[in-house]
Amino acid sequence: MKTEGKSLILFNKKVKSSRVASSKEIEGIYISPIMTGIATFDRTLEQTHTWVNDIAKILECENKEQIFQGLRVTLHKLRDRLTVEEATHLGAQFPVLLTGFYYEDWKPATNPDQTRSQGKFLDSIEQQLPAWESTNISIENLVRAVFNVISSRVSAGEVKQVINMMPTEIKQLWPQPMQAEAANR
Repeated sequence: MKTEGKSLILFNKKVKSSRVASSKEIEGIYISPIMTGIATFDRTLEQTHTWVNDIAKILECENKEQIFQGLRVTLHKLRDRLTVEEATHLGAQFPVLLTGFYYEDWKPATNPDQTRSQGKFLDSIEQQLPAWESTNISIENLVRAVFNVISSRVSAGEVKQVINMMPTEIKQLWPQPMQAEAANR
């Protein structure tokens, strides 16, 4: 980002600089080190970070890298359990950056995965997260936290459709109020 001889506007404040300001300056305002100066990028980084922070808070875990990897793998397994149409409807409601990770390595021709038991669903996630053991957080709690955040950040109608596509044992991983709403649909 060039600022030489130009005013840089961040948070409605003007700064004149011959260099790029550090992440902790600009008239005393803290600017995140992930700011790119491209509004779409900054917005999706912030939104994705919010998802990770929400899951970390639920799980009381400070290791954001592990939380992100857990989120990514859980989204992949959820995506693979849905029909192609439903998987795309769900993915359309994620932050742009998270959508990219959601579609990573997707093979739509194999959808939906026929896993019906909660144990096999959780085992398939655990196999993709070999370092997860160091968190002392169960895979079940990870999945419940991810599903909780999805329920709070995706439209209720979409969440109900996703839950209704799940077998009974996997439905039980979703927050109780969402399960009840989906059952009444």
